[in-house]
Amino acid sequence: MRLVSHPVLCNYYLTYRCNATCSFCDIWEKPSPYVTLENAKENFRDLKKLGVKVIDFTGGEPLLHRQLPDLLREAKQLGFITTVTSNGLLYPKYAEKLRGLIDMLHFSLDSPNRDEHDQSRGVKCFDKVMESIGISKAFGERPDILFTVFEKNISQIKQVWEEVCLPHNLVLILNPVFEYNSVGGNLSKEALAELTYWGKQRNIYLNDGFVQLRLDGGNHVEKPVCRAGSTTVVISPENKLVLPCYHLGLKEFEINGKLHFLYQSAEVQKLIALEGRLPACEGCAINCYMQPSFAVEISKYWWKALPSTLKYNRMKGTWKQLF
Repeated sequence: MRLVSHPVLCNYYLTYRCNATCSFCDIWEKPSPYVTLENAKENFRDLKKLGVKVIDFTGGEPLLHRQLPDLLREAKQLGFITTVTSNGLLYPKYAEKLRGLIDMLHFSLDSPNRDEHDQSRGVKCFDKVMESIGISKAFGERPDILFTVFEKNISQIKQVWEEVCLPHNLVLILNPVFEYNSVGGNLSKEALAELTYWGKQRNIYLNDGFVQLRLDGGNHVEKPVCRAGSTTVVISPENKLVLPCYHLGLKEFEINGKLHFLYQSAEVQKLIALEGRLPACEGCAINCYMQPSFAVEISKYWWKALPSTLKYNRMKGTWKQLF
C-alpha cells in the first residue's frame, strides 16, 4: 500500500567535482559546472510544490560550491530539511558561514586508522574530519559520522564507535557499500549479520531494510522495491532533471525554470512508471534511493526500516517533518 504518492527527497548535485578520489566512487572523474543560485531558487519553489521535504545538497564535494551557505539559507527559508555530507577538507574553513543551516551534517570516516582512511579517499582528510568534529560541536551542530562499510573495514566499526562517536556523543551511520558502474562492491552474509548486530547498539544507525534487501538479492524487476523516480527528484549541476536516478541516468531533461511542469509531463511520468523495472535495475541496492523507497510504501522493507528510522528520529529529531 502506497502511503505517499509525491516525491519526498531531492538529491541536488551542486557539482560533480570533488577534492577526493575515493576508490568506491567515480563521480569525481566527471567534468562539471556548478549549480547557479538563480536556478536553485526557481527549483526550490517547484520542489516545494511537488511536496519534497528534504534536500540533500550533494556532489562531488558540496563544500566546493562557494555559494553553499546561500543555497542552504534559501532552502531553510522555504522549510526544507537540509542535509550535507562532506569529506571534511573544507569544513573548518566554511564552518562559521554554514552554522545553523544544515539539519543533518555528515562527515565521512571509513577507518579509525589515519593512513587507511586517507588511502581509501585518495587524499589526506582524516585529520580534517577530526578537526571538523571539534569545530562543528563548538558551534552547536550535531554532526553524524558516515561510515561506508566494506568487508575490509567492518572489523573497525567498534573502534570508530568507541574512540570517535561515543566520546563526542555522535551518531555512527553505517552505510553498506553498494555496486554500480563497476565500482563499489557487495557484502557477504556474514558481514551483513555483523552489521545487524552493530545496528542495535546505542548511537549507531543502520537501516535494517538495507540488510534485508541485500539478503534478497537487491531489487528485482518483476516485483520492484525501488521507487527512485517517484520518491526522489535528481537535479544535475547542468540544471537538468535526471531519470530514473543519477546512477542509471538514462535521460536528462532541461529544467529551464519549469521543474514542476516538467516533472508532471507525460514523458517524465512515463519514465517514472518504469522505476525499478529497467534491465539495469535488477539487483540494485543503492542506499540513497532505497531509503526513501522504503518510507513511502508499506512492505516488509517498510517494517524492517521502521525501528531504525524511529531510533534515528529519537537520537536526532530531524525526520518528523517527513510524515
